[in-house]
Amino acid sequence: MAEKTIPYVKMKPTNKQDLGNIEVAPEVLEIIASIAASDIEGVASMRGNFASGVVERLGKKVHGKGIKTELAADGLMIDVYCVINYGVSIPQTAQKIQEQVRQTLENMTSLQTQEVNVHITGIQFESQQHID
Repeated sequence: MAEKTIPYVKMKPTNKQDLGNIEVAPEVLEIIASIAASDIEGVASMRGNFASGVVERLGKKVHGKGIKTELAADGLMIDVYCVINYGVSIPQTAQKIQEQVRQTLENMTSLQTQEVNVHITGIQFESQQHID
């Protein structure tokens, strides 16, 4: 089986001294975006897949789950898949996620995002306590 190469995102140095290339793995961008989205009030969790769920049950934290990155000719596109808490405003929470992810990626990597798409995949209800 041929191994798939990871397309690294090339960054331009911010100063005038060109000492070499800076390349960032897509997984790093996913981790940054996932942590930024998780910090928004109203976000219950990020959507993962079966493998990340198993890994988390074994005790390891998966930071990049719920994020899909794509580098196209017109810029970096981010898809955020998350579960929100019941009772919060979906449009306001989604807008906060978009702003936070865009700003955090720009601050940490100097990369401009073309799109930050938010996908609400579920609603987390408060756990009800039974009174006996």
